[in-house]
Amino acid sequence: MAVQEARGHTDADGVHEGGCTCGDCPHGAREGHRRAVAAFLRRRDEFAAGRGLPAAVAHSASASRQWISEELTERAEAVAEHSRAEGAARLARLWLRTVYTVWGALTALLLAEALTAVGAGWTGARTAALLAALVVAAVLTAACFLHRARGGALAPVIGEDNRLSTSRTVAACWVLFVAYAVLLLAARLAAASDHAGRDALLSGLGLARGAGVVTVLAVVCGVAVLVRRVVGLRILAQRLQKVPAHRPRAADLLTDDSGRGAFTDIQYVAISAVALLFAAVRLARRPDQLPDLPWGLGVIVLISAATYLAGKYAEGGRPVILSVVRAREPGDLDGPIRTGDDIEIRGSGFVPPGAQDADRLSRTVVRIGAVDVHVPLVPVTGGFRNPTDTVLTVPVPAEVEPGAVEVQVVTAAGVATNRCVVQVTE
Repeated sequence: MAVQEARGHTDADGVHEGGCTCGDCPHGAREGHRRAVAAFLRRRDEFAAGRGLPAAVAHSASASRQWISEELTERAEAVAEHSRAEGAARLARLWLRTVYTVWGALTALLLAEALTAVGAGWTGARTAALLAALVVAAVLTAACFLHRARGGALAPVIGEDNRLSTSRTVAACWVLFVAYAVLLLAARLAAASDHAGRDALLSGLGLARGAGVVTVLAVVCGVAVLVRRVVGLRILAQRLQKVPAHRPRAADLLTDDSGRGAFTDIQYVAISAVALLFAAVRLARRPDQLPDLPWGLGVIVLISAATYLAGKYAEGGRPVILSVVRAREPGDLDGPIRTGDDIEIRGSGFVPPGAQDADRLSRTVVRIGAVDVHVPLVPVTGGFRNPTDTVLTVPVPAEVEPGAVEVQVVTAAGVATNRCVVQVTE
């Protein structure tokens, strides 16, 4: 994670220091987050190298580990707070950027029509296209202003986990395109002066011509609604772990919650973009009818949508404990699990996607009998050795009664694993 040096920022009132905390200032939030990240990374690497421990705990390995974990947890919470503040500041600024993008696209359309009109002449279809684009731009601008605290026009495509939703974004693009096409035909119909021209425009709205576009629109909107339902039910059934992001990113459209590229998302966005571009070209060539999307291309989009939906059904899974053993340091004698010993919990899914940050890792809890034990953060250079997605190491506290004890892991997403019974001796 790259951390830049703090720099001052200049505004209309003069020098604006990077560490300011005034209101929703984006510069102050950004610099505050960068400084907090830099301090955390520096401290983590110091602990990983064995430096920075107070003398009172340096003599005990367990006390040192606990002190380091508490210190890093406190600093990680501060980093997370700065990250949330930066995310809110970015969203507050994003609505202006979306407005600029919308009107920039309208300007580009005007320039393109002016250039292509050279020699061919200006037609009523060009005027209708500009009027339809002006209406869409005005509606989007109003939406940006009404949702300015939540990212402007992007607010409807931001999911409950504070990430950009791939299914909603694809559906929104198709909805905007079809709305623009209908407005274009409406403007041309209003300007038509003869019955033959009006009848031709009305026939252009017929299902026989626009069946491909209508089918694709229905499918992508249905997928957007169904994905939200599927994800919600899988979370309630504890078969999918969801951790909210600090802020939405453009990369969310092509990646999973952990930030890795997702094949199902990438192919859905790519194929939908190609089909949308083809439909836009057809509309530009034939502005007197809905784009007649070929059924071959429409079926490709439907297959892509089905693949994306199947991926949503297949992703995730409940965390599971496979075994619990006594952790053994080099040179230790083999023996049973006693209070005060470290146990190693082996399994899968202990770290949910998107929960690799220290503030999320520190929320992992192991329930040993009736005692909840927070998993200590064990730093190494560049990351953490504990906890990991497949192995957790925790001490057995003295409050645990000897005998058969159930062990269960509760992840940062709040999902509990199966119970594993171990024998604790005195």
